Formats: sequence, structure tokens, C-alpha cells
Amino acid sequence: MPKAYWVAHVTVTDPETYAEYRAANAEAFEKYGGKFLVRGGHQEVREGDQRPRTVVIEFPDRATAEACYDSPEYQRAKALREVASQGDLVIVDGWDG
Repeated sequence: MPKAYWVAHVTVTDPETYAEYRAANAEAFEKYGGKFLVRGGHQEVREGDQRPRTVVIEFPDRATAEACYDSPEYQRAKALREVASQGDLVIVDGWDG
């Protein structure tokens, strides 16, 4: 079974509240084994349009990635993110090739 990933592209509009979101999401990611692979580092857009912040979080599998997103722990954190940023988030299966 392949790993699964959250891939998010974010524009932060309220850095102080977004920092609260980052602190609050730790509970869900710890519970569901989420591992940050990319967390807002420097990026250079080579093609197309892109938000200024990219985040990639690895999970053991799709079911776990979805359970984390739907969890009460993450939904509480997400409420902070929604007022502090605009973004796009997808859950994608890793390649098991």
C-alpha cells in the first residue's frame, strides 16, 4: 500500500494566527503519523502560478491521511488556518512503482 501525502499551497494573510495554527496542528499530525517533508521553505516558481508557501506532509497511507484531515484534532486547528490564510490542499497517493 503506497504512502499518501497532503500537498498544500498557501498564502498566509495573518502570520500571528497562522503561527497558532501551526502549533495546534501538531496534535493531529502526531496522532496520525504525519511527517513534514516540506514546510514553507524557499521556493522558485519555474512554470505557472503558485502561492508563496508549499507544504507536503507524508502519511503511512490514504486512509490515515484522510482520517487525520477529518479528525476533531485537525478540524480545530483548521478553524485557525481558515481565518489566517487562503490555500489549496490535496491528498494524493504516493507512487508504489
